[in-house]
Amino acid sequence: MGHSNVWNSHPKNYGPGSRVCRVCANPHGLIRKYGLMCCRQCFRSNAKDIGFIKVRAKTFRPLLPSLQHR
Repeated sequence: MGHSNVWNSHPKNYGPGSRVCRVCANPHGLIRKYGLMCCRQCFRSNAKDIGFIKVRAKTFRPLLPSLQHR
């Protein structure tokens, strides 16, 4: 049994090499949060279909009267 027969004979079920995008099978830039398991490119193209909305950072800043005119 040579090196080429042994190298990938056992399937990898752990680590970054075992996970790929469920849309395009790309292993790079994978978003695993919330069980998405898709790469960042596929996420950007399908975000509205999935139900994500883009939120600006300004909407979360509280408007304090003491800090408005600085």
